[in-house]
Amino acid sequence: MLTVELKDLEQHTLSVIGYSPWKTITQEMIQAFADATGDHQWIHLDLERAKRESPWKTTVAHGYLTASLMPLLNQHVINVLGKSASINYGLNKLRFPAAVTSGSQVRSKMELLNISHVDDQRTLATYRTTVEILGEEKPACVAENLVMYVRG
Repeated sequence: MLTVELKDLEQHTLSVIGYSPWKTITQEMIQAFADATGDHQWIHLDLERAKRESPWKTTVAHGYLTASLMPLLNQHVINVLGKSASINYGLNKLRFPAAVTSGSQVRSKMELLNISHVDDQRTLATYRTTVEILGEEKPACVAENLVMYVRG
């Protein structure tokens, strides 16, 4: 994990910050996400049907479940000091190149793309977060995620 003062973060622009530990995507997580969002498509929840009809022969995680794990994964990659809050500010780009099957392991790779000093209290960081799948060539998710660092 990279620990860096907010004032020094800009020195890491256009570099790979690091990788999170691997996290297993369980069927229970997929079910909980389906229940929270109301997205109960069979491809996510019906293992028997998925074995018969899906190209992956098992259930797959929702793309937005994968994207929602970025804050959890990324907190293990970078620790920014000298701020009172980190706010998820949004996404510029989001793509899901590969499906995450139930039981797969994923991790994030973070790259710092840009730093913008909004005002004396706020700094906006743009990261490229790539959610990789263990043993797969294509990533599960690639996003430009924005983090607003607030000084307190």
